[in-house]
Amino acid sequence: METTQPRIKTAKLFLFMLLVGLLTAIGGEIKIIPFEDGPFRFGLGSIIFFFALLIRPLPIVSTGLLTAFIVIIGRSLLDLFIHGQNFITYVIEHLPAGAFYTVFALCFKLIPLDELKKQPLILGLWGTAFEIISNMVEHILTAILLVSEQETFISFLLFILVGLLRSFFVVGIYSIITMSEQKKQLKQLMTIHSELYVEALYIQKTMNQIEQLTANSYQLYKKLKPTEKQLATEALHIAQEIHEVKKDHERIYAGLSKITNRNYQSNFLLSDLLSFIVEANENYAKYLNKSISFTLICSDDFKTKRHIALFAILNNLMANAVEAIEKNGFITMSIMIDQDMTTFTVEDNGVGIEGALIPIIFDAGYTSKFNEQGHASTGIGLSHTKTIVENLHGDIRVTSDTSTCFIVQIPTESIRKETH
Repeated sequence: METTQPRIKTAKLFLFMLLVGLLTAIGGEIKIIPFEDGPFRFGLGSIIFFFALLIRPLPIVSTGLLTAFIVIIGRSLLDLFIHGQNFITYVIEHLPAGAFYTVFALCFKLIPLDELKKQPLILGLWGTAFEIISNMVEHILTAILLVSEQETFISFLLFILVGLLRSFFVVGIYSIITMSEQKKQLKQLMTIHSELYVEALYIQKTMNQIEQLTANSYQLYKKLKPTEKQLATEALHIAQEIHEVKKDHERIYAGLSKITNRNYQSNFLLSDLLSFIVEANENYAKYLNKSISFTLICSDDFKTKRHIALFAILNNLMANAVEAIEKNGFITMSIMIDQDMTTFTVEDNGVGIEGALIPIIFDAGYTSKFNEQGHASTGIGLSHTKTIVENLHGDIRVTSDTSTCFIVQIPTESIRKETH
């Protein structure tokens, strides 16, 4: 079993290298020939090869040599099939193309490719330089082996132009894909962190209650001790047990606080945060098979220092709005930013809230959501939402008439990141 796993891994790696070589060879046939009656060409092969090196770690030199071999043999067989004549002649004709991929791979071996993936501009410039070097080698070998009369200066200018276009095209596509994946991961992190933030808040409140229970139990022990020693001992034991529970809660709270207080993005724009929330709830609506029109109105913007807390508040209000709409409807989230106060409004045309319930919807324990088994919802709830808002020195209220509006007002200084 131990020897089988490395063999399977090696086989998969070789198959991927082979696939890269085949796709590069095929892409090379989609080409432009800049020199009339000349064998020199510009194709998509190097684009495919470069992109493959970026998306998956590969043994670069081995992949380059295998690709060079496939390109030479593939093009030679294609020429033999179309034109006939001598196979060896075609192999010699396509040796410069094989040299291109060999040199191209050797060049990339000289740079820290994984580190440069984070610096698109520098990576694009290195790619351009390697294209020029590889094309020059191919150009020289073509002139030597095939005695082709080509203008070196014009060729060099073409190499620079094509190198820039191909390299930055590859780096641009890779960056777009990477940014899209990073955005997806960031949204997932935001959701997880907001949920942990709420759990930490709940534990903090529970710790205060436990502290009071411990104090009450100890006071009971002191009262019972003079007359009821057995009961007093039991009361003391209960106080000790409660104290142990508190210590466990403190350890959990300390761990959650380290996670939720981690500032994994220091320059978080409010508009980016709100876009994440809207997109997440668009997906939630699709998951529930509901047709909901989402509108985001954000006329101003600033960097926020409380993105986790804001995400927890607004994502909960938006999710509640999605759940309140039966099949079709609209949800609008609007933000008004003043120097002193920032106001967030979440409006929906769902089932609404009865007037008699409005005074109690923020009370602890209140819920209007139950699953098919009749169990109450385990979401963070409006009670926790209100607590988070109050921790930010803000206020939350609701109106429900033709539409339901949750209005959150938070002092701007509580959530705006100071700029220096």
